[in-house]
Amino acid sequence: MIPFQEFPKIPRLNRLCTITEKIDGTNGIIHIEPIQRAGDAPFFGSLALVAEYVIFAGSRTRWITPESDNHGFARWVQDNAEELILKLGPGTHYGEWWGGSIQRGYGVQDKRFSLFNTARWGGPAVCPSCCDVVPVLYEGFFDSKEIHRTLIGLAASGSRAAPGFMDPEGIVVFHHAANRLFKATIKGDEEGKHEEAHPKKERPPKAPRDPSKGGRRKEQLPFEGEDRRRKQA
Repeated sequence: MIPFQEFPKIPRLNRLCTITEKIDGTNGIIHIEPIQRAGDAPFFGSLALVAEYVIFAGSRTRWITPESDNHGFARWVQDNAEELILKLGPGTHYGEWWGGSIQRGYGVQDKRFSLFNTARWGGPAVCPSCCDVVPVLYEGFFDSKEIHRTLIGLAASGSRAAPGFMDPEGIVVFHHAANRLFKATIKGDEEGKHEEAHPKKERPPKAPRDPSKGGRRKEQLPFEGEDRRRKQA
């Protein structure tokens, strides 16, 4: 018999959600693993060894190193390896690497790393001093009106991650029961990221064509020269 695959349970919509600011940077991954679990080549691609743990850095799509970096994130992980390993601990930790020349920049010269897991790293006592945490804008039962109000409020008051920066990107909604993330941007949310980054330019309307000027067909003018179409005698 073929393996039976049951239909998954459907989570309830009216459950707890957390809304955070969506920071416009580049995705960063920190992976920490004990040496004995790292396989036959424990140091391949790792950036440092601290207290029997190795640390790796990644972008959204690949592992990176200082020699093949993503806006200096691997170098930053290597420079802060000891604190990251001791404070974050084993596992994979996701966040946003932003500031400086990355995307919006947010008006800050230095680059920063903001962790996504607000439930775990929301308290300053447990978060590494070299890291930030994405700002929480709302926490409560899922409510589409509240989500809209939060997005409008962010647009009006500016970024919470970088106070004073008035062009924030949007929000991320984490639905706890579904264990899913959803995003909404302030600009171009209906079209998507490509259209937001490359808005269509409005072209001025063309002036109506003057039929007396130009055109492919012109009034036939009288011909005064020899008609070469006649056969020569």
